[in-house]
Amino acid sequence: MTLLTVRRDGEIAVVTLDNPPVNAISEAVRKELFAMVGQLDADPGVRAAVLICAGRTFLAGADVREFGKPPVEPHLPDVVDRIEGAAKPWVAAIHGAALGGGLEIAMGCRFRVAVESARVGLPEVTLGVIPGASGTVRTPRLAGMETAVNLVTSGRPMPAGKALKAGLIDAVVSDLERDAVAFARAALDAELPLPVSQRPLAPMSEDFWQGARKLAAKPGHQAPLRALDSLRFATEHGFAEAMAHERETFLDLRGSDEAAALRHIFFAERAAPKPAALKGVEPRPVRTVGVIGGGTMGAGIAGACREAGMEIILIERDDGAVARGLANVAKIFDGAVKRGKLSEEGRAGRMAGVRGCTDYAELADADLVIEAVFEEIGVKRAVFAELGRVCRADAVLATNTSYLDPRAIAEGLPEPTRFIGLHFFSPAHIMKLLEIVPTPDTAPDVLATGFALGRALNKMPVQAGICEGFIGNRILKRYRAEAEALVTQGVAIAEIDAAMRGYGFRMGPFEAQDLGGLDIAFLQREGARAEGQDVPETLGDILVRAGRKGQKTGGGWYDYAEGDRTPKPSASVAALLADRISGSAALSGPEIADRLVGAMAAEGEAILREGIAQSPQDIDLVEVHGYGFPRWKGGPMFAAGLTAKAR
Repeated sequence: MTLLTVRRDGEIAVVTLDNPPVNAISEAVRKELFAMVGQLDADPGVRAAVLICAGRTFLAGADVREFGKPPVEPHLPDVVDRIEGAAKPWVAAIHGAALGGGLEIAMGCRFRVAVESARVGLPEVTLGVIPGASGTVRTPRLAGMETAVNLVTSGRPMPAGKALKAGLIDAVVSDLERDAVAFARAALDAELPLPVSQRPLAPMSEDFWQGARKLAAKPGHQAPLRALDSLRFATEHGFAEAMAHERETFLDLRGSDEAAALRHIFFAERAAPKPAALKGVEPRPVRTVGVIGGGTMGAGIAGACREAGMEIILIERDDGAVARGLANVAKIFDGAVKRGKLSEEGRAGRMAGVRGCTDYAELADADLVIEAVFEEIGVKRAVFAELGRVCRADAVLATNTSYLDPRAIAEGLPEPTRFIGLHFFSPAHIMKLLEIVPTPDTAPDVLATGFALGRALNKMPVQAGICEGFIGNRILKRYRAEAEALVTQGVAIAEIDAAMRGYGFRMGPFEAQDLGGLDIAFLQREGARAEGQDVPETLGDILVRAGRKGQKTGGGWYDYAEGDRTPKPSASVAALLADRISGSAALSGPEIADRLVGAMAAEGEAILREGIAQSPQDIDLVEVHGYGFPRWKGGPMFAAGLTAKAR
């Protein structure tokens, strides 16, 4: 199959690349581009070439199907050099995104034009590598070192307008093909600029590099600093030497554990939102969303749905609660204004689409209703009894329960096929994870609606089966139990937390509990005990019964001074737990981390055996996006070698 086609517009050759869905730079693309340069150079009727892409984007980077495989000629750096060295100048015409190798190819062209909505970037560090086809060598020559450092070490894309100011592109145009051809024709009448590889690169001061290192440094990540080293090398050596150094660094990092873990998460993120089992299943349309409960969780869900353009009806038990719920939603948008993410006009528009009331009948035309009330089965059943009475028969009804059995919540609901669990994580307008929990009755199109909602809210939807705590909270319970087991063996609480921070978590298990409140899990255990379940007493139970619920009470696993959230080892905790500690274990930080991550992975294996998770990759996504597992470690299943480490 031919991926490149050529049409003539006078003396300008318009080369169109079509390699759906994102015009990835596959082996075939590289071969055809390489050959096309020679073909057009040999054509006396061609004076310049415009490279444009079909579909929704310009070249959006490497072909992910080739990740982890040995490179095949022609290598991308050779393709970029070939385009730059062409006898006829090339113009890159960019729409969508020019990312990674796509931007490197564009920098090999003599000129670059883009539509206003386009973005350019070098995201390689997000996969644990650095650019490998001149991103650290051509970028500073084209746009200056400050821009290059920002692009290469952050991995964040840059909009076309900003790229124009930086010098990465030469013009922002409206009609891409027409204006690119016109640009190429006009360029032929002027003196051509030097190829990017021949442009001078000024040295930078030591202070600049030291400041750049501080900004680029990310705990657990080596790629940003290696990218910065490559940029600096480019200022101190010639182009050819710098290219060889970049390529060597790229190949070295590509084989690292960090890159393998990040590739693992990358592929998992691509697969999870669109399960193969739902291929061809159309979701139900969702334009109006009802949210039952305006507390922290309900307001967060309402805010996330409103941000995605949905109309919101917030239901509370009385007028005072309605007012508080609306105020909670307003705080979310107020925060966005303060951070510069939203204008005052935008805030007003968001709130105009949120209304609150006490009458369930207002939900008669809602497409989706999400319950976010107190975690008590009787309360939730009462909510769904009302929803079953007032909502349309085709309206999707969802519970946000964290632990309760959705089947019990939906008991007696008319049309149970429309019921599903949608477990958001707090704060719901920020946290990326969405556990989607179907019951045996859930219709396929309702399940598809859950996944479509997750994608619309820019969340990571992961399907979970029914069990206590689903995937994430079940693993969290095992993780905390193992941490408490270490305490009973004589390992200091502070040492356990330090070990997990050293592994890459922002907080250790005990610090995290103090922040969130020990009483949350305690109340869940107490509820289970009240139902007759045999739930052993935990160390956390002892602390809660002593009034130690975390930071909010001035003490949990640690002591806290008033107005100071710095955790301090507690003599009171030591006294309360003294009779439960039977050893004096001495474990290193890595040994502690291995114990706790191993416990998480073991629970993950049990979850897989029971069919609660669809794949080990899904478990890793839950832990990375919902529980702070370090992305560059790949998740507990990856870390334990229980899933493929590279593709």
